[in-house]
Amino acid sequence: MTRAREIMTPDPTCVRSSQTIRDAAQLMADKGVGALPICGEDNRLKGMVTDRDIVVKVLAEGNDPRSITAGELAQGEAVTIGADDEANDIMKTMAEHKVRRLPVIDGHDLVGIVSLADVARALPEPQVGDLVEALSVDT
Repeated sequence: MTRAREIMTPDPTCVRSSQTIRDAAQLMADKGVGALPICGEDNRLKGMVTDRDIVVKVLAEGNDPRSITAGELAQGEAVTIGADDEANDIMKTMAEHKVRRLPVIDGHDLVGIVSLADVARALPEPQVGDLVEALSVDT
């Protein structure tokens, strides 16, 4: 069975919890990604920030992205998967939590990100279709 470490994008770039949302947006643009893990000064995962978070929670509310930190958008504990978790566990976690990207943890270290696209490339079409449908349904 396919494991997270086999399909993940390794060595993700973190935005520090103390950096601004403007910094996070610039990192996303530089890296060509739509989400970044938020890491504390201790290098521990604090959450995730997405391009949608920036638009909905910062810009649409009239807030200045230069005055809000990434850490302020981190909400509770991040949903993660283990590096040795199997593809079925990845799909179940994504569907259950309605997320399209999952940080991959090995021990206490952030080692990668698994995205919906990574899963789609690695798994048979019927399973991927079920996952996309689960993520697309509004609750």
